[in-house]
Amino acid sequence: MARTKSLVFLLAILALGGCVVQEKSKLAKGTFGDDLAFIKKYMREVVLLDTTGRSQVVVLPELQGRVMTSTADGMSGMSFGWINRQLFASGEIAEHINVYGGEDRFWLGPEGGQFSIFFKNAVPFDLEHWFTPAEIDTEPFELVSRSTGRAILKKDMRLENYSGTVLSLRADREVRVLEKSEAQNRLGVSPSDEVKFVAYESTNKVTNTGTLAWKKETGLLSIWILGMYNPSPATTVVVPFNAGPEAELGPIVNDAYFGKVPSDRLVVKEGVLYFSGDGQYRSKIGLSPQRSKSALGSYDAVNSVLTIVQYNKPGPGVVDYVNSMWELQDEPYKGDVVNSYNDGPAEPGAKPLGPFYELETSSPAAALKPGQTISHTHRTFHLQGTESDLDVVAKAVLGVTIGQIKSALSK
Repeated sequence: MARTKSLVFLLAILALGGCVVQEKSKLAKGTFGDDLAFIKKYMREVVLLDTTGRSQVVVLPELQGRVMTSTADGMSGMSFGWINRQLFASGEIAEHINVYGGEDRFWLGPEGGQFSIFFKNAVPFDLEHWFTPAEIDTEPFELVSRSTGRAILKKDMRLENYSGTVLSLRADREVRVLEKSEAQNRLGVSPSDEVKFVAYESTNKVTNTGTLAWKKETGLLSIWILGMYNPSPATTVVVPFNAGPEAELGPIVNDAYFGKVPSDRLVVKEGVLYFSGDGQYRSKIGLSPQRSKSALGSYDAVNSVLTIVQYNKPGPGVVDYVNSMWELQDEPYKGDVVNSYNDGPAEPGAKPLGPFYELETSSPAAALKPGQTISHTHRTFHLQGTESDLDVVAKAVLGVTIGQIKSALSK
């Protein structure tokens, strides 16, 4: 009898322990370790790049070698990339696009226009006829090699644009975690030792593997890297730009993608654009090569996270960038270099895609002869710390203080 009571007591303790474990698991939502465990349930091959035990990056060869998420503080740290858990769990393949998420994913432009690779010839430029090429949506990249802090991947593609031009290419992609000294050198500033950070870059190359040269008259491609991040009610995107008269440099910002952005969501102040990244209002902005600089970022005031994105912007003489507007274009090479997208309902009552927000960079239009290659590097830093510590980085890289960022969109 005593033995039976002891067994019952032991089972009760174990059950209570199970509840505690489950509760801890619930509390761990939003952490890198929780996201990593989720991803491993659905992906056969998960590449974890880890050079310090704290700065960790997840690369998925099955999803074009995208960086799915990262952390600055190990398994218990915040997970920075937005992940569409519902889509992963459904096991479904959507017809037009599969928005899995990820904070550094490989795409190609242009999206719209007579040289688009998202629309077939002569169809209307609308959502019904818009299809993301499988090569950059659902098909895997081949993992060529991997090491502690580096993954190298490749993919052969054959794409046809709206005008009927066939483009054969090979995409080569390398994702690399940056050591602390290199990260500081790239930033041009040394954050306090109290700041948690992760830094990595993707180097993306496209080679013309066909027999014909790619020409402006028949359509060019560009490398397009998109980063999707978790929004917060107090996330502000920060985009420094080259100041100057519109007669010389053109408009400061293109905000016509989804209709003009309301003035409380897009503010221009002394050479800097501030754009809401709250994931509550569908909107997008872009900057031309004349206006864009080589860095942009965002600040999440809820979680004290400063994100910086850098890219290898060519010199001022390079001005041909593909135009992704959904229309037959008078100027197909007057496109944007950097973009930011804020998710939200496409119409009243509809569900958003995420929500999430994006920081995006593009290469110039690639006029490549057979065998020629274009390269585009997209570098990401996430820094988490006190406002005073992050202030040093924000001022050095973005030219503004954390206080200025926080107050820019205040009503």
